[in-house]
Amino acid sequence: MHNPGSATPDRFPAQDRFADGAQYIAGRLTKGTSGRTHTVVDPATGADVLTYETAGPDDVDAAVAAAREAFPGWSGATPGERSEALHRFAAVLADRAEDFARAESLQCGKPLKLTREFDVPGTVDNAAFFAGAARHLQGQSAGEYSGDHTSYVRREPIGVVGSIAPWNYPLQMAAWKILPAIAAGNTIVLKPAETTPLTSLMFARAATDAGIPDGVINIVSGTGGEAGEHLVAHPDVAMTSFTGSTAVGKRVAEVATATVKRLHLELGGKAPFLVFDDADLDAAVNGAVAGALINTGQDCTAATRAYVQRPLYEAFVERTAALMDTVRVGDPFAPRTDLGPLVSHVQRDRVAAFVDRARSYARVVCGGEAPRGDLEDGAYYRPTLIADAAQDSEVVQSEIFGPVLVVLPFDTDEEGIRLANDTPYGLAASAWSRDVYRANRATREIKAGCVWINDHIPIISEMPHGGYKASGFGKDMSAYSFEEYTQVKHVMFDNTAVAAKNWHRTVFGDR
Repeated sequence: MHNPGSATPDRFPAQDRFADGAQYIAGRLTKGTSGRTHTVVDPATGADVLTYETAGPDDVDAAVAAAREAFPGWSGATPGERSEALHRFAAVLADRAEDFARAESLQCGKPLKLTREFDVPGTVDNAAFFAGAARHLQGQSAGEYSGDHTSYVRREPIGVVGSIAPWNYPLQMAAWKILPAIAAGNTIVLKPAETTPLTSLMFARAATDAGIPDGVINIVSGTGGEAGEHLVAHPDVAMTSFTGSTAVGKRVAEVATATVKRLHLELGGKAPFLVFDDADLDAAVNGAVAGALINTGQDCTAATRAYVQRPLYEAFVERTAALMDTVRVGDPFAPRTDLGPLVSHVQRDRVAAFVDRARSYARVVCGGEAPRGDLEDGAYYRPTLIADAAQDSEVVQSEIFGPVLVVLPFDTDEEGIRLANDTPYGLAASAWSRDVYRANRATREIKAGCVWINDHIPIISEMPHGGYKASGFGKDMSAYSFEEYTQVKHVMFDNTAVAAKNWHRTVFGDR
């Protein structure tokens, strides 16, 4: 349980910033009307950050109505006009970078160096990318494919998009949902996780301040069971985009099916980290620790299963554990902190339970406990390495979503790739080898939406992010995301000016 109190002023003054409410509808903050409240908690201290009135169905209806009203004007703007607005938006985000970094660290427990150097710059870059991409919504070139007609393809916005974002990267996920949608001419209602709404609200405010019209971007802060389900089921919402667990994604799909919505799902992951026996061991160890611990392991692409070819296995386990033990766990706002808390005590306890159950069938090499002393009020958990687990065990097959890496050995290349593919998920993976042919084989045969070679985690705005199998379908970021947020229309012109066409005889008359 969290401790009552208030966040210290040097962290982020959330209660002052959101005194008018935590819903952002038609260009202004308002209070939710569900009749319930939710408290955002600083996971580093257990202190209360913001208590707000959550969104109910009436708030969702108001947000969708605002988005629907804004759609004709925004979709009718030229690509150049939308591009110019997004360029201004990127500039406002850059100007407010430190504010965003502190708010994100406060609500999530991320170290400031992560929010300053990864979350916020990545979001600004994403905005700048889509400002340019807005001018390149192209279809197939015109051509006379039938001989008697000229055909071309239009890409048109879908309408009102209803999106649901998770708590692990609230700012970046808001950007990934909102930017391609509005660049393509849609309007949007976003529901952030009720535990981490601050930066989504700030993102929408920044858009208004950049001159993006009221109603183009709306935020409803509330629970998934109330605000989320109502948004997905809403008849005026033409598309749903969801990022979160596979279990919840299945429920989103069920609800969306009733109104035959366009659906985009980015779901769970269990990324393999495949180390061949010719790999640079130093590089692999450094990559494993960084890839497993980024965002305290609360990353759907984090390295979670390291498969190491037997000649390197023991050295990899020993050196990875030694490096994990040097990682500095502490206050996210302290400059030397490497690893902050998990997002909540509930999440910390969930991770700890996975590790505790694993003790009966595997070896906990390092970590496996919450720190004591000055950190015990926070949702902290030490970096943890588990070895000697079976492939079918819980810690290998299930998404733990914490600072836990499991290491298993393999013998042949074929076995390593087979084990890498042996979970329901397929979001991301990496392979480590000095042999270009070996590495290239891994990129072909590993079933995942992204495969890194000799690195793990980097993402860029120009390239797509999305998964295979139970990790969902559809792409975030890159020009490929426009395939999610546009409708393709075939336009066909007759070129003959002939009243009676030859093909008419298949319906009536003779040649």
